[in-house]
Amino acid sequence: MGMNVHSHLRVPQKRSTEMMLQISPTSLPGSDQRKPEILASVREAFADKGFDATSMQDLARATGMSVGNFYRYFPSKAAIVTELIGADLESLSQEFATILSSDTPLLELRATLVGRMNRSDCATDGKLWAEITAAALRKPDIGAAAWRMETEIISHLTTIFTIATGLNRDEVTARFTAHASLIMALVKAAMMHPTEPVERRADLIALIMRTIDQNLDEIAAARVKG
Repeated sequence: MGMNVHSHLRVPQKRSTEMMLQISPTSLPGSDQRKPEILASVREAFADKGFDATSMQDLARATGMSVGNFYRYFPSKAAIVTELIGADLESLSQEFATILSSDTPLLELRATLVGRMNRSDCATDGKLWAEITAAALRKPDIGAAAWRMETEIISHLTTIFTIATGLNRDEVTARFTAHASLIMALVKAAMMHPTEPVERRADLIALIMRTIDQNLDEIAAARVKG
């Protein structure tokens, strides 16, 4: 499968900056210089105690703010999730822009996915998103925010597939949205998987990538000839 994906995907593709999605993440009030610091503290607090068990007071303490000031930034946990999603989408949009600028976008996508699953902060982020996913099933406002992120990611992936195949966007959407959803679900599952011995996690990621490679091969095989 590895040889197959490399032989199919290493083909220069035309690039179109018009197809790059423009994400407009939400903004915290006040100085943006504190934004990464605040969100990092919020992530750690959620990862330590869990989404439901962490109170707004806990989060305020974690960020070094008074409760009143913290509520100015975040009136609810749903607002916090929206900010976390905005920050993550901003980071992801930069990664997708790099993929779209590549002459081999599917190979670049593959490398990006492997790198994301092997990142040192994967376990922390995975634990956080497992908590948020569980909360999304019970709380419609959080569910809507989480769905927005998944929709944005699937749209990014179909943009990559459109450029890589040369097909029109409508056809790619009809044929490969399910592929995009599966790829996203597999990477998300790998991130949410409990910490395992290194060799076991390596086996899990390798198995996930074999499945992703099969999907990418199907997409590459649809490339317009000539």
